Formats: sequence, C-alpha cells, structure tokens
Amino acid sequence: MLLLALLACLARPVAAQASIPAPVVIEDVVWEEIVPADGDGGGERFVATEAAATPRGLATFMATFGPFRVLDANRAALVDVTDARSPAAFLAMLAAYPGIATVDMIDCPGTEDDRANLALGRMIRARGIATHVPARGFVGSGAVELFLAGAHRSAEAGAAFAVHSWQDEDGREPADFAADAPENRVYIDYYRAMGMPPSQASAFYAMTNSVPFAGAKWMTAEQMRAWVGFD
Repeated sequence: MLLLALLACLARPVAAQASIPAPVVIEDVVWEEIVPADGDGGGERFVATEAAATPRGLATFMATFGPFRVLDANRAALVDVTDARSPAAFLAMLAAYPGIATVDMIDCPGTEDDRANLALGRMIRARGIATHVPARGFVGSGAVELFLAGAHRSAEAGAAFAVHSWQDEDGREPADFAADAPENRVYIDYYRAMGMPPSQASAFYAMTNSVPFAGAKWMTAEQMRAWVGFD
C-alpha cells in the first residue's frame, strides 16, 4: 500500500538529546473538538522525504507535546507529521508554555488526519502564533496548511516546500468531485480564513492539485512567497 510505503520512507532516526532533563511527553490527551459525522478520521496526506537534509528531531529541547518540541519559553518546533491527537497536544503545550509565539517548522512532511490538521491550523491562527521555516527546513503536503496559519509567516533561503493533491479513503482525488463540493470547499474556505482573497484561495488550491497524490511539486521559499506572501 502506498501510504505504508511512505511511512516507511519517513522512518528516519531522531537525533539524540544532549545532557538535559528528560522531556515531558504528553501523548494521550483526549480531544473531542473534531468528531467527523461518519465516525472516521481525516485522510492521510504527507510527502516522503527519504534523503531529508533536516533531522526529524532536535538535539536539545525542553519538552515534547506530540509532534511539537518546546525550544524555550517563546518558541516551539514542529518536527513530524500531525495526527488526530495533535490539536490536543498543541493546546496542552500552550497551557504549559503560554508564552510561545512562534513555531519553527523543521521537518514537516504532512499529516495523518486532514480534518485535525485544518483545525490545528485554525488554532494557530486564532492564537496569533507566527510560523517560520529555517534554512534547510522542510514543509510538505498538509503541513503547508499549518505554515499558512501563521499570523506572521517567514522562511529562510534554503527552506523547501512540497504540495500535491489529497486522496480520500476510497482513492478519490479533488478532480473526482465538483469544484464546489464540500470536499473541495473545505480547503478553499480554510485558505480564505488564513487571509487569502477568494481568487487567490482558488488559484492556490488549483496549484496544489496540479500534481497527483502520489507525486509532489517542490518549491523554494521564494516560489512559495510568490504564491502566498510572507515576511
């Protein structure tokens, strides 16, 4: 199965921690804000990165909350795919570290749950948190929605982005639905909520769907800036 193969590609070792106290790990937080009507979670959407230039983990950090690593009182990093538990992990992180104002997107291949991922993006935007991609940072697939969520967005030269179509549990992609179908509208509505005017939201969504689910359109920081604008 393609998704299992992609997961195998993502299985890179996490960098060892330096001599610091063991991080606080919060994995099993119950979060009930998203309950899909059909009882199923959102589909998986991420980009395999067999030869990534950035580590999935960080050498030093203060605490772990799902895919987030707390770097200091004001900054956190995102270093993995998001899933259904990530919104709860994010809220728990902010409860413990309310001063966090920026999320560094270090190694972000995408998401295992699109619905939860879009909700997480809305949480980031609602709390006025900035998103930043450092040099050699990677933001792909569903993680691009999280980058767009930043109240202020920035990316250094050398950062990489990748987009592609989504695919549902039945193997259907955006073109299999009408342009105004709920399956497509949810993304355009999200982009508009992130500050894009209607025409830009539609154009950006069309660009992300210009390659199939199994492929990827790779972009530099400057190319992404031309599409969405950032600091």
